[in-house]
Amino acid sequence: MSRTAKFWLAVLIVVVGAQLVRPRKTNPPEDPARTLLAHTQPPPDVAAILNHSCRDCHSYKTRWPWYSNFAPVSWIVIDDVNEGRRHFDMSDWAKYDSKRASDKLGDICDQVADGGMPERSYTWVHSGTALSTAERNAICQWTQAERERIAKNQGTPGTGK
Repeated sequence: MSRTAKFWLAVLIVVVGAQLVRPRKTNPPEDPARTLLAHTQPPPDVAAILNHSCRDCHSYKTRWPWYSNFAPVSWIVIDDVNEGRRHFDMSDWAKYDSKRASDKLGDICDQVADGGMPERSYTWVHSGTALSTAERNAICQWTQAERERIAKNQGTPGTGK
């Protein structure tokens, strides 16, 4: 067997073997009473933006694309979703007390305003998810209004009330 054939056989074995390492893709059940939309007051356009451009990585309603079934891409996608949920969880917003919710809202605006979110790797593969300047501004206006609402109603964890 030639060196080239041995090399490609080794690559094939590694690729096939990698398919056996399958991290879990999770979509835990979502309690509608604990979601971001249940605890905040986004205008309809902002709610639509969050649903369209943020939901896959920041909620339990991830739509797992076909390529998330094949290693090593699956490892990256699953890690990105798990990391996204750790940073900002639209499905379990109630876990944040008023201060943490306000901080998260500030982080959302910061990430969106500087173009860090949605990540380019996501918008490149999911057409139509990149945010326009108007959408970025709408999100930041909403987060600021929501932070002001929370400041007025300090108290109940997760609700800002």
